[in-house]
Order: sequence, then C-alpha cells, then structure tokens
Amino acid sequence: MKLQELLVPLKFQYNQDQVLANPTVTSLEMDSRNVKNGTVFFCIKGYTVDGHDFAKQAEGQGAVAIIAERPLSVSVPVIVVPDTKRAMAKLACHFYDYPTEKLQLIGVTGTNGKTTVTHLIEKIMQDANRKTGLIGTMYTKVGKTQYETKNTTPESLPLQKLFKEMVDEKVDVSLMEVSSHALHLGRVRGCDFDVAVFTNLSPDHLDYHKTMESYLYAKGLLFAQLGNTYSNKVAVLNADDAASEEMARLTTVDVVTYGVRGEADITAKNIEMTPSGTTFDVVVFGQTERISLQLIGMFSVYNALAAIAAAYVSGVSLTSIKQSLEQVEGVSGRFETVDEGQDFTVIVDYAHTADSLENVLTTVKEFAQARIFAIVGCGGDRDRTKRPIMAQIATKYADQAIFTSDNPRSENPEIILEDMIAGVSSGEYEVIIDRETAIKQAINEAKKGDIIIIAGKGHETYQILKDKTIHFDDREVARDAIRSRFVN
Repeated sequence: MKLQELLVPLKFQYNQDQVLANPTVTSLEMDSRNVKNGTVFFCIKGYTVDGHDFAKQAEGQGAVAIIAERPLSVSVPVIVVPDTKRAMAKLACHFYDYPTEKLQLIGVTGTNGKTTVTHLIEKIMQDANRKTGLIGTMYTKVGKTQYETKNTTPESLPLQKLFKEMVDEKVDVSLMEVSSHALHLGRVRGCDFDVAVFTNLSPDHLDYHKTMESYLYAKGLLFAQLGNTYSNKVAVLNADDAASEEMARLTTVDVVTYGVRGEADITAKNIEMTPSGTTFDVVVFGQTERISLQLIGMFSVYNALAAIAAAYVSGVSLTSIKQSLEQVEGVSGRFETVDEGQDFTVIVDYAHTADSLENVLTTVKEFAQARIFAIVGCGGDRDRTKRPIMAQIATKYADQAIFTSDNPRSENPEIILEDMIAGVSSGEYEVIIDRETAIKQAINEAKKGDIIIIAGKGHETYQILKDKTIHFDDREVARDAIRSRFVN
C-alpha cells in the first residue's frame, strides 16, 4: 500500500512537508524496536515513555513515514495529527482492510466471567463447525494456533493485525474479552462487533476509573459503539444486574436478556447443584432444554446463560448448545480442582474481586461438609478499596482465612496485607506473607472433608514482585505440597 492511500481515512492532518512523498508501506508499528524498511511508525504517548522520543531511532531503522502529534526533526514524512492513538486505530483498520467486517465478532465485557463465557461460546461454535479465534486474559488463539497475551484486550494496532490473521486463516467467529481499560483507552475503535455480551458489574479497577459511574460508563461504550442504526447486531444483557438497564439505554440494537431471578428472554429454572455439577432447565424464548453442566455454582449458571444467549442469537440451535455445554469439563484456573487422591478438596480460582470471591465461597459453603480454608491476597498497584472488603468476605464465609501475597508489584506486601486486615471485624484469620508457605500450611493442616480455596491468581503461572517476575503456579505449588505431605 502506498503512503498516500494509507492516509485516505485521515480527514484532518498537517503534513510537515509541503509535498508529501509517496513511498510503499509494508508494515505499521508503535514499537520502535520492531521498525524495519517500509514501516510507518506511530508515536504513542505511554505512561512511562513517549514514542516521539524514538522517532529518530525509527527513521534509522527504515521507517518511511511517522505519525506524530507534533513536528519532528527527521528526514522522512511526518504526518501530524491531534491524537496518534485515534489515528492509529483508523489507519490499522484501513491497512488490514477492515478485517472485523469479514468475520463474526462477539465481545464479552463485565467484571467477572469474561474468560469462562468466551471459552463456552468457543466450544459451542467449534462444535457447530465454525472455525474460531479467541482473544483474552489467558492467551490469543487463531484456529488451533495459540499465542501469549500481555493485555486482556490488545492495543488497536496489534488487535487489527490479529483480526487480519484470523481472516486469512478463514476464521468464522472471533470471541474477545473486552476490558473496561480497552474501551476507555480506545483500543477497540474500528472493531465491528456483531454481538456484545454483558456479564455483571461489581467494584473493581477503581484505582483507574475512580468511581463506579465511570466504570459503568467504560463498560457501556461497547454497547453504545454497536451503532445508532437498526441492524442485525445484538446486545446480550444480564437482566439480574442493575447496570443492564443503563446498557440497554446506551444501545440502539436489539437487546436479548438472560437471568435467573426475574423476567428475561433466556432463563434458568429448577436449578440443582451438587459438588460435581449443576443441572437446570434453560428456557429460550419458550423452548426448554434440561442442561447438566460439569461446572459448579450459581455463577456457572449465569456464565452458561450468557454463552447460550450469544450462541443462540448467532444461529446455533438450542439442542446443539446443550450438547456442547454438557461436554465442558472446566476452564483453566476457574474453580479448578487439584486432585492427587487426597481426602480433602483443593480448588484454585481466579477470584480477584470481592464479588467473585463471595461467589466462590458461597458456592463452596453449599456443599462443604467440614472446614473451609480461604487463601486470599490482593494485587499491588491496583484498586486498594477492595482489599478490606475481600478480607471481610474471606473471614465471613471461611472457617480459616489465610491472607497472603498475590502480585505485590511495586508495593510492600506488608502494606497490602495491612489494608486487608483493616476490614476484618470478626472471624479466624492468619497472615502469611509468602504465598507458597501459605498454600503449604493450609494443605498440611487440612483434614478429611476440608475444602481449600486458593483465590486470586487462577491460571497465572507467574508472580510479579517489586524487582522481578518469578514462575509461580498455585496449582503446581498445591500439587507438590499434597505429594510431599503424603510421601512423608
């Protein structure tokens, strides 16, 4: 693509050179380290570095043009725009030929459940012979090829590149977790969503959004951005969450609701829970099927309903949906059991918000026959307001709470734990800063029938400390501790 053709979508720009050259553009980059001959480089202002400072480096590595927010002293064309992030999203869509218009795009947003819901939909779609792509917290997948992921939702440029790869690989349906940060920062600008799913809203990321109103607004952008014309797009909303009323007001497209407690288009009735699974009647616009999930808890019912709704409005039959869901054994790090034949239960879960922790612990309490241990920590450099609340929940529902480190990042773990303890007014708890020690102690103390919940990190295989990131997997630590106890 020629430079002048690439710039066609930009309506308002200032060209530093009076006569703009027209070199061939072979790639777009926002990281100067990846620039090569034929690249157009975007100068993005980040939290710690400013891309404008790397313009010279980009020029030296072969950049044929630079998109910036101010004039630069370089010899290649500089296109000055008011907002390079906004321009980048627009030009990325154009360069990769608007890939999301060529596949079905389903976005899932909400405080909890995004990963599970996208994986459930993925299973349903694959069983319906639709090739899938997935972008989320744990990884990115294009067909059967899997990549590591840095953010739940990537920046607009790598995101559009991923979608182009999906189109080239003949992907039919792309499932994407859409974070509030991504919506607020404009990472999904240009994404043509066909179905948008809302799971729930509870306090989280308030270090960034400051208020629940701002948090709700960020989530609501997904539904507002479905467009202002009547189309075949659909918003799938949790009728039992009060925030859905605002989501419905924000969108013009058709709304399909799901829920358990009140009126909804898709509902779960006659719910039966056991330690091994959950069974319920799903009613979809009057049609009923009995579904037996291998997943546990009321939150699993809601996640299943969200997936059912998204798949149903995408043209998959309820019979096919039922068959797929009943085959799902679980999602990595989501209520995942660690079983080495011991006579007590160990469960690892990603629960890192007050709401998700309460969901997990109340579910466990329904079938617990002995003591419940809750190993809980809170991340550093993140929302401090949830720390005392999570500690309070742990001591409320568990017989023994152990407060420990999560990903402390740049914060002192002792300060994080002090914030947590401030919320405890009653209940049994212990503070063990080292996470491995905390897990081992709970496992060594557990007796027959006890249940240990290791919350917060789930699928993560690392721990972020002040000066380094180390390998750390709750499941591995728990498994080793169980083996050590019974070998010795």
